[in-house]
Amino acid sequence: MSASVDPIVRDVAGRIKADLEPLTVEMTSMFTEVIPEFRHDSEVRRLMVASTSSNLVAILDMLTLSISLDDITVPPAAAEYARRFAQHDLSLEALLRAYRLGEHMFLQQAMTTLRGSERTADEALVTMSRIALLVNSYIDQIIEGIIDIYEAERRRWDARSDATRAAQIRAVLDTDELDLASAEQMLATSLRGWHLAAIIWIPPGSPDPGGLLRAGAAMLSAATGKSALTVTVDEQNCWAWISSTGKPTLDAGRLDSELRTRPALRMAVGEPGTGLDGFRRTFHDAQRARGVAIATTHLDRQLTLHSRVALASLLIDHLADVRTFAHRVLGDLMRDDEATARLRETVQIFLDARGSFTDAATRMHVHKNTVHYRVRKAEDILGHPVTENRLELEVALLACAQLGLDSTGRRPG
Repeated sequence: MSASVDPIVRDVAGRIKADLEPLTVEMTSMFTEVIPEFRHDSEVRRLMVASTSSNLVAILDMLTLSISLDDITVPPAAAEYARRFAQHDLSLEALLRAYRLGEHMFLQQAMTTLRGSERTADEALVTMSRIALLVNSYIDQIIEGIIDIYEAERRRWDARSDATRAAQIRAVLDTDELDLASAEQMLATSLRGWHLAAIIWIPPGSPDPGGLLRAGAAMLSAATGKSALTVTVDEQNCWAWISSTGKPTLDAGRLDSELRTRPALRMAVGEPGTGLDGFRRTFHDAQRARGVAIATTHLDRQLTLHSRVALASLLIDHLADVRTFAHRVLGDLMRDDEATARLRETVQIFLDARGSFTDAATRMHVHKNTVHYRVRKAEDILGHPVTENRLELEVALLACAQLGLDSTGRRPG
């Protein structure tokens, strides 16, 4: 049946081709009216018109010349327009919507043309079915190519933009004599309020690295309620800043929970700071927190907050000395077994609770007598009360907890 309607298909396509210019104008005007992303300046608009025209010509050539779909490729003007769309950070969804709207308008034009010809209802129905099938197949195939072109250009453009932005941010971070106004001009953003920096990273070889890093930045934004300024440093690392007029608050519990949905993601977060100095300091905090995370990978932390590892971050470059110190202070309380680890945790919480068995029990969700027993057990191991040499004891316990030290002699990481 399809062969018998091919002449009719060619006739309809020929009639449309004779009025191609008005159809192109009508279609591009519709795109501009319906899709906000299509309201370009004159230069890009000319490219949009050329893209639309080239697709219409390709469709009509396919219908009139029986060109195989296997030989169909994205027209050059359409490919360039997709690249320009990506460069302007316009949504791929808007571009694909235009293709579907254009398909619908073309089929409407084909039906109008058929209605004006002397064809039987059956011939018109079969012809229209054939045209719709071919045009839909063309659009599907072109859309696949457009998606590839758009995403490749987005990656290329982002990499180029991020490289420039990363260089600018490094200059702001490292140039001491740079004043506030100059720094703001370089980054095209205000640095006068509060800032909270984070470093997001993934292991080498992770699938879809760009998607993972973007997901991490989105999690940070969700956990603070603020949009993040981000820069992708390389395929494995992203820097992000939350900036606001008020002091940013971080929902660490939510962030930690969301990170667990993406096991490859790791994040280190600094502490809030104000102005240019705060912008720099919170980033350096995040760097130090990342250093702790990298050196203690055996602890398998996805989220590392500088506020929780500030002291450990100062010790990280002296692990051998820290181990010797901790072992001198703790002795057998450094043993690497679950029971001893529980004793260390109990003593640490007990001291933080200012020696209150009741408060420590509440924090640990155990009975007061349990805390009392564990503290006495720890004191038996130490050979003295936990209140003796308290500062050294607390530092040694903190080092064990945050750096993963134990009596096996292993080095974190």
